[in-house]
Amino acid sequence: MRQADVIVLGGGAAGLMCALTAGQAGADVVVIDHAKKLGTKILIAGGGRCNFTNLEVAPERFICANPHFPKSALSRYTQWDFIDLVQRHGVPYHEKKLGQLFCDDTAQRILDLLLAECAAGGVDFITGEAVTAVEGGERFRVATEQHHVAAPRLVIATGAPSVPKTGATGFAYDLARQFGLGIVEPRPGLVPLRLAEDTRPLAKSLSGVAVPSEARSERMAFHENVLFTHRGVSGPAVLQASSYWRPGEPLTLDLLPDVGDPDHLVARKRARPRAELKTVLGEVLPNRMAERLCDHLLGNARLGQLKDKELRRTLARLKQWTLTPEATEGYAKAEVTVGGIATDELNQRTMEAHKVPGLHVIGEAVDVTGWLGGYNFQWAWSSGWAAGHAAAN
Repeated sequence: MRQADVIVLGGGAAGLMCALTAGQAGADVVVIDHAKKLGTKILIAGGGRCNFTNLEVAPERFICANPHFPKSALSRYTQWDFIDLVQRHGVPYHEKKLGQLFCDDTAQRILDLLLAECAAGGVDFITGEAVTAVEGGERFRVATEQHHVAAPRLVIATGAPSVPKTGATGFAYDLARQFGLGIVEPRPGLVPLRLAEDTRPLAKSLSGVAVPSEARSERMAFHENVLFTHRGVSGPAVLQASSYWRPGEPLTLDLLPDVGDPDHLVARKRARPRAELKTVLGEVLPNRMAERLCDHLLGNARLGQLKDKELRRTLARLKQWTLTPEATEGYAKAEVTVGGIATDELNQRTMEAHKVPGLHVIGEAVDVTGWLGGYNFQWAWSSGWAAGHAAAN
C-alpha cells in the first residue's frame, strides 16, 4: 500500500490547486482521478479559453446557505494571487467584460501551469482508475482498480453533477453521506430555462435572437444579454438569474432596460403618429423581436391610433414581461451545481470537516456557487489553497 501525507480525490481545478499547495509545502501528495485526462472542465471553460478568474470577486457574488462562509478562503487566496501565478508562467490574458479574465490563446495554458506547479511540489498522480472503496479511521485508505493509498488527510475535490459529458458525477455526495456530512439539496445552476408550452411558440419564433435585458428572479436581477431558444430562454442574464430561480417562480424580463421614460412611446406618437408600433419598437429592439412581439402579444397599429395609456401599458409590458419557466434544462446544460456539502459541516479556514478530522472538502462539491464569469474558478483556487495549506501543516 502506498503511504502518503495527503490524498486528493479529483484532478480538476480545486484538486490541482490543493495538491500543488500541499506538495510545495512539503507534503507527500497523491491525486486520484477516474479520468485519464485531468482538468477537462478547465479545457472547455470559456469556449476553450478558460475564464480563470474575475477582477470583481467579492463574497456577495457567491450563493451559499451561510453567506459568510466563503469570506475566509476568498480573502486569503485572492484573484490577485492567481493572476500573479498566471503572470509568472507567462500566460497572456485579457479582460473580456465585467472583470472576466480569459487566456488569449487556449485553456491548456492554465492546465499546464497547474501541472507544472504540481510537478514542482512532487505530486504523484493515479489517473484512469475509478475509486472502488474509501475508508476512514486513523488513516484514510483509498482503493482504486489497481492501487491502494493511505494517508492521514483526504481531500474531496470530485466536483458536482454539472457538465456530465466531462465525467462529472455526484460521487462527492456519496462520500459525504458515508462520513455523515449534511448536504444542501443540489440543483443545476447557470443553466438555460425551459418555458411552458403556452409561451414556447413565441420563444421558438424568436430562437437565436439576443437582446440586452434585465432578467429578474424573485431574489436577484442581472443586466446582460438574454438569448431566446427554441425551448425557452438563455444568455448570460438568464444563466445568472437561474442560479437563484426555483421551480414555480416567475422570471421577469425588462427588454428595454435603458428606456427609463414611461412616456417613451407617447413621445414617439407625438413625433410620428403614422409610424407602426413594430417600426418604432424596431428602433430599440431587434427587428424580428419587434415583429414577433407585435404579432403574438402587443398587436400592431399606427401610434396615432393608440391612446396614450395604451402606449404606456405596452411599454410597461415590455419592461416587465413575466414568464413562468417550467424547468431548467438540467445538469447536461448547467455550467455549475448550486448546493452541495453543507458549509456548517466545515471549517471555513481549512475546509476540514468538524466531525471527521483530516477530511477536507473543496471546490464545487461544497455548497458555494459563484456568479457567471470566473467566480467559480476563483472559488476552486481559494478553497483548494486553503485546504492544501492546512493539510500540509
